[in-house]
Amino acid sequence: MSTIGVVLYNLIYLAIIFVIARFVVDWVQLLARQWQPRGFIAVLCEFIFTVTDPPLRALRRVIPSIRLGGIMLDVSAMVLLLLLFIAQSLVVVIF
Repeated sequence: MSTIGVVLYNLIYLAIIFVIARFVVDWVQLLARQWQPRGFIAVLCEFIFTVTDPPLRALRRVIPSIRLGGIMLDVSAMVLLLLLFIAQSLVVVIF
């Protein structure tokens, strides 16, 4: 794999890590409502949200939430993760 391919692969890998971290933070906030991040964790959570919010907002405009009875399921994060995995596979094939 060329240098450009390695750099792209690693950047996409880093984006995947951020999206998975976003999943974890969202689930912790959902399951432990009283939890408030403090100190370094608050800074880390803010950075994760800052990095992942723009692509998620763009996907939310395109992909509506799925209505399941009384709840709405937001699938934008799962779609973003799927797109990142596909992009990573394409980088391996192309470069």
